[in-house]
Amino acid sequence: MNSRRNSVTVGLPPNEYAKLRDSVFTTIWNELDPLEHQIEDTEKIPYDVVMPALKACGAFGLIVPREYGGAGLSIAQYLPILAEFAKIQGGIRTIVHVHNSFAHALSEIGNDEQKQEILPGAAVGEKSLAFALTEPGNGTGMDLSTTARRDGDDYIINGRKWLITNSDFASHFLVLAKTADKEVSAIIVPRDTPGFTITRLPETMGCKGAEHGELVFTDARVPAGGLVGAEGDGIAHLERALEISRVFIAASSLGTATRALDLSLRYAKERVTFGKPIAERQAIQRYLAEMAADVYALRGMLADVAVKWDRERRIPAESSLIKQFGLEAVGRVTDRALLIHGGIGYTRMYPIERLYRDARLNWLEEGPPTIQYMVAARELLGGYVFDDAFDSLPQG
Repeated sequence: MNSRRNSVTVGLPPNEYAKLRDSVFTTIWNELDPLEHQIEDTEKIPYDVVMPALKACGAFGLIVPREYGGAGLSIAQYLPILAEFAKIQGGIRTIVHVHNSFAHALSEIGNDEQKQEILPGAAVGEKSLAFALTEPGNGTGMDLSTTARRDGDDYIINGRKWLITNSDFASHFLVLAKTADKEVSAIIVPRDTPGFTITRLPETMGCKGAEHGELVFTDARVPAGGLVGAEGDGIAHLERALEISRVFIAASSLGTATRALDLSLRYAKERVTFGKPIAERQAIQRYLAEMAADVYALRGMLADVAVKWDRERRIPAESSLIKQFGLEAVGRVTDRALLIHGGIGYTRMYPIERLYRDARLNWLEEGPPTIQYMVAARELLGGYVFDDAFDSLPQG
């Protein structure tokens, strides 16, 4: 269970990575962060500004393999960049996370034809793959009600999906559907498929502007060549895609928590009550230390799983545990950040109230806490043993 392949993801050479990272970070803070109030006010992302900026800095191809035109970053190289996106307006982070997460998934589970059709366009932001799993009347697994019936060289799909992120611009959707009574399969559906409609769902609490739409399939006919793997492989593909994507959610939690801590440290030094900065008060110092402990622990966990994934190991228990710890950590950190800022933190004078709202999406993406506990416990009870990433490092 702990192996995927027998190779190591190297990523970009250090000098090339530093150049790419600097380009992305400059775009984040100079071009994207200033859009926060506009997006929060309108609850819409100005794609005419955001998309060209993301394309220009290479944000859409970060973990697309180099043979398809992407940067081919290792996971260890990608996580700090995704964490930086999570420091700014959450709708933008959501776009980047979902696009890269499922482009990366396709690079691992798709066949050559599917990868060649989508990944070169995904690397430059001209195409994008969204994940169509969640349904309004069912859970996410064998109780899916969306069906895909084979008809000659096509599949005919019927059903509904909702809360599908990036549905407003995705060019393709990886749809999980039943191809038999107890058989879930993954099928790529192009956006322009007849019988396939997309409807915008209501605005969200946080991560404003990112769309999570409803998909309706009414005798939607798609070529059988869109089947990923074989019929019945859908659950395996789901687990593989979510395994690393949960790590990406944890990296997003780290970015949000880090910024909340930085803002709180600054504010505690500036805010004066009864003649001295609140940073000198023991209660505030404890809040700050607790926040720092969460950030430090989450950063260490991410470093561990990044080494394992880049060494081509499976991380089924670690991914659920780190996703769960990350959402709990960022919850605690943003709670304390609001307490440190006091009443003014509840206003939009500081980014704290937005970070607080944006972080709550992490509870729900790639499965709620109950799912994470179930997956981790199932692995442990089945005899899963944690690999120590340090075992592969040179010994002194």
